[in-house]
Amino acid sequence: MAETGFESQRRAEFYDKNVRQTIPYYETINHETIDLIKHLKPDVSCWLDTGCGTGFIVEQALAAFPAARFVLTDPSDGMLDQARKRLARANSRVRLLDAMKSEELVWPEGEAAPQVITAILCHHYSSRDERRRAIEKCYRMLADGGVFVNFENVAPYTQHGVEKGLERWGRFQAAQGRSAELVQKHLQRYDTVYFPIRIDEHIALLRDAGFRVVELLWFSHMQAGFYAVK
Repeated sequence: MAETGFESQRRAEFYDKNVRQTIPYYETINHETIDLIKHLKPDVSCWLDTGCGTGFIVEQALAAFPAARFVLTDPSDGMLDQARKRLARANSRVRLLDAMKSEELVWPEGEAAPQVITAILCHHYSSRDERRRAIEKCYRMLADGGVFVNFENVAPYTQHGVEKGLERWGRFQAAQGRSAELVQKHLQRYDTVYFPIRIDEHIALLRDAGFRVVELLWFSHMQAGFYAVK
């Protein structure tokens, strides 16, 4: 059954709390992204955040990169509404596009090509073909010399790794106050609702898209971050 506008809005309103109860080191993931861009693209003037959620990372980046403009999109109208509210004070530096997935991106006329594209925890719901097309679209849209940063839930290399990784992830969520029922429901989503791939598969996707530099940025639990330079 398709999600209604009300359901989308309600889910978005609780996203910031839930994601911190669900994803280990969520704050660190966002910090590592901003710190990397400070080092690789300190003078970034245009930054696209696809799968922007409620706009948390852009809120942090607005202060860290005072000369940058930000373009945001997300598949969820509810998430975009929350991002619009969060970033209202910076509306002269922020442009929100219509709701769309990364592989559907259409860059607005008149905007310079983005020098940075971030995709934080947003592609693991995609099929393998959709994920490939999303990475290729980000590569094509990025300015020459630009930086792409991608964090995702990732798949371990063995069944043992999957089992123990999920057990550890469940303990983390329980320690954050989630009920046993909610923890179990979330763990059952692995490879049924979202479809993680291995670290080496992520690296191969980025290389196949054409990036000249591809690196593992960060890895912990069942999440990993990558950066690539066009």
